[in-house]
Amino acid sequence: MTPQEYVEEVLSLVERIPEGRVMSYGAIADVLAELSGRNSARQVGSIMARHGGGVPWHRVVTSAGRLPPGHEQEARQRLLSEGVPLKGDHVDMARASWLP
Repeated sequence: MTPQEYVEEVLSLVERIPEGRVMSYGAIADVLAELSGRNSARQVGSIMARHGGGVPWHRVVTSAGRLPPGHEQEARQRLLSEGVPLKGDHVDMARASWLP
């Protein structure tokens, strides 16, 4: 899989995250690992930072439920409007995590 194909796979997976649910950067990397030969949460984060504006980027959080760095306020508003359960300033990952 080429780097561009991996970018497209990451963005395609993010587009499939249902409203009201989230995935972590690491979970996205894990789901695509066998297909892509890659497994890096940081690489997924980099892809989201560079190319994620056209997908529901707010549904991708850290494994601890922290919101996308630098976009916490907007992400929080979007997630709350979708009914994502929060614990303080973090997503309740036990209740909101989604896997395809």
